[in-house]
Amino acid sequence: MFYNLLKYVLLGPLLRLVFRPRIEGLEHVPASGPAIVAGNHLSFSDHFLMPAVLKRRITFLAKAEYFTGPGLKGRLTAAFFRSAGQIPVDRSGKDAGQAAIREGLGVLGKDELLGIYPEGTRSHDGRLYKGKVGVAVMALRAGVPVVPCAMIGTFEAQPPGRKLPRVRPVTIRFGEPLDFSRYAGMENEKAILRAVTDEIMYAILSLSGQEYVDRYAADVKAAQAADEERSKRPFRRLPLS
Repeated sequence: MFYNLLKYVLLGPLLRLVFRPRIEGLEHVPASGPAIVAGNHLSFSDHFLMPAVLKRRITFLAKAEYFTGPGLKGRLTAAFFRSAGQIPVDRSGKDAGQAAIREGLGVLGKDELLGIYPEGTRSHDGRLYKGKVGVAVMALRAGVPVVPCAMIGTFEAQPPGRKLPRVRPVTIRFGEPLDFSRYAGMENEKAILRAVTDEIMYAILSLSGQEYVDRYAADVKAAQAADEERSKRPFRRLPLS
């Protein structure tokens, strides 16, 4: 109920006014049955833009931090995500990936659309990063198609750190569904999972035209943060011998 209220009355019209989204390939999203929509992730706005343009309800696996923020803002954000049907996933610890897979398979088991960002986090510089294999595990276990999706222009509209988006047009482009039925029963083979994930990322890349980086975005972010921290340390003069 609240999902439809958000989409058609409260949030949807506002998003269309601000972003004036151009939608391409919407016919590639199955009208019924389970499927995964796998997209690039450039902006906080992505969480709302894709559901606003789809004809079906879609459920995203959202990071748990959106549901546990401090203060009034944190409570409002958590209430909003829960009301919109999004599922919190704890990304810390060794079992985090398995928890996300269980939640995702639960959504697909109800013949619904599942939204996934295979990069695992927002791109901090607008480039497309290496995908994590969880999307391949779910696609093979559930035996469902994967629809690649490219968000174009959302990074410029609302890059990381910007609270309010700029008023500017964006494009949301869906590609033809990817069928991985030829790999049925092979979801435990690492080489197959990597190949499926890479095929999905290549499809997203073909739609988005981004520069590709064959590293995980989280690793690149961590390395940059470490470099910045080292640069802040005071210079220590070595003693003269």
